[in-house]
Parts: sequence; C-alpha cells; structure tokens
Amino acid sequence: MLKYIGKRLLDILPVLLGITLLVFLFLQLIPGNPAVVMLGPRATAEQVANLQEQLGLNRPLPLQYLSFLGKLIRFDLGRSIISGIPVTREIAARWPATFELSIAAMLFSIVVGVPAGILAAVKKNGWIDNLAMTASLLGVSTPVYWLGLLLVYLFAVNLQWLPPSGRLGVGIPFQPITGFYILDALITFNFRALGDILAHLLLPALALGTIPLAIIARITRSAMLEVLSQDYIRTARAKGLKERLVINQHALKNALLPVVTIIGLQFGTLLSGAILTETIFSWPGIGSWIYEGILNRDYPVVQGGVVFVALVFVLINLLVDLSYSFLDPRIQYK
Repeated sequence: MLKYIGKRLLDILPVLLGITLLVFLFLQLIPGNPAVVMLGPRATAEQVANLQEQLGLNRPLPLQYLSFLGKLIRFDLGRSIISGIPVTREIAARWPATFELSIAAMLFSIVVGVPAGILAAVKKNGWIDNLAMTASLLGVSTPVYWLGLLLVYLFAVNLQWLPPSGRLGVGIPFQPITGFYILDALITFNFRALGDILAHLLLPALALGTIPLAIIARITRSAMLEVLSQDYIRTARAKGLKERLVINQHALKNALLPVVTIIGLQFGTLLSGAILTETIFSWPGIGSWIYEGILNRDYPVVQGGVVFVALVFVLINLLVDLSYSFLDPRIQYK
C-alpha cells in the first residue's frame, strides 16, 4: 500500500508541471497588462515600463516560467501584483470558505442523488424512474450561473427568505477560529451565528450541487441496474429475504465503486467549478479570488490558485482509489 501511494504521489509531479505550463501560457494570451491595470489608463509609457521591470514582466517568457517553477519548488507562490500579499497567505485564508461550500454542495448531491438513483433502478421504467432521469437531465443541462441568479431572484429578492450573498450577515457577533464558519460556530456555541451561516450557505450550495446531484443519480441508477441483474441478487430474493435487505446489504454495497468514483471526481470538479458560484453569491473563497485575479491580470494569484486546486483534485483522486480496497476486499494494491 505504501509503495503504491509513493508511486502515485510521484505521478502527481508531471501532472502539476503540465498544469503550471498551460496556466502560464494561457495567462500570456489574456489581453491587457498588469502594469497598466495597477497604474491606470493615464499612466505614461515610461511609468508602465518601469513597473514592468520591477515586477519582472519584461523578461523573456521562459525565464519568467523558470522563475515561477523555482519559487514553487520552495513552496513560494509569490506575491499578488495588485495587493502585494503573499499568495500562500491568501490561499490559507480563503480555502476554508471554498471547502465548506464544496462539502455542503456535495452532501446535498449525495443525500438526494444516491436515493434517487436507487429508487430509479428499483422502479425501472416506472414513473419514478422517468421523473428522476428527467430531473437529472435538466440538472445536468442547467448552467450554474443561470441557476444561481434564479435562486437569488426567487428566494432572496422576491420571497426574501434567504440572504443573497456573503458568508455572514452584518452585525452578527462571531469570531472565526479555524476558518470553517460552521465548525467555529459550533465550537463557540454561537447558535445565532450558526443559523445565519447556514442561511447564507444554502443558496450557493444548492446552485453548486445541482449538476453533481444529477450525475450521481444517473451513475447510481446505472450501477444498481447492473448489480440487480446478477445471479446472487436473484438467489437472495429466492431465499425469501426482504426487498429492503436485498437492496441495502447486497445490491448497494456492490454498486458503490462507480458511485464513489464519480463522487470523488465531482468533488474535485466542485472546487474548480466554484468560481462562477462564488462570484454570483460574493462568496469569499478561492474561486472568486481567482476570478478577480484574472480580471486584474494578477498572474501570481491565478497561477497559485490553479496549482492549489489542481493539487487538491489529484489528491482527492488518490484517496478515492485507496478507498476501493475498503469497499471491495478483493482489490489489492501492489
């Protein structure tokens, strides 16, 4: 097991190297100049040239890339061109917000998507199956930004049931400890803040979790249909076991591998897909931070944010692979 983990961790290195190269090249294609953004449109050519020299933006691209890699090896992602704050400090301050949102969205997707897929498989070709698959098709086809704006308009603007943006309301006494607001509120027994935090979290979690929910439901249905057609399921039914036991103890356990795989992949996707959701709901996470970096041509911010998200994505995939041996003892890693 340890040898396999070590090999997989080494495989991460070329993946991250390729990602850093692609991000660096794509940033160079974005029109605009960070020096002009910082100085404003009235800056003279001499001022822009001087600032570019200070920032190292006038050097050849290969040297800029090698400089970035050298800092990355030392776990130094540089400083924001606009604010001057170290990128690692910004990531440390913002990643709990993105993770909290992603976890909430994934929990929503699993709690609704897995039972929906199971019901659709058990009631194959029935009205429940047709309803679940139609809803999942709509969920996959609905753009996140459109759904987010629709939820804000309906529940925040019209009904005024939920707050439209932010992570915590103004005037709520609250002292963050870990950066995970729900956990911090529970630790400090601040239930007033907890209720407000959950209210702010609900709409972005629903918007972000809709597409993973639809995908999880479809994969669960497909995996369950395959398992339910096996001989051991017919044998279990022939023995007189209750249908609930057949579904939960025999069918679902053997259908978990593809479901766990898609959950892991979708969780990694949530981290990268949170950019639109965080921007719409003014959520102070890594996604909205990367978006602001793109608008400001802040190269260190975009590069550092993308590298961090990519690293988390590949580590989640590794954890998913390792979970297979616990779900199915027949799987062994060598």
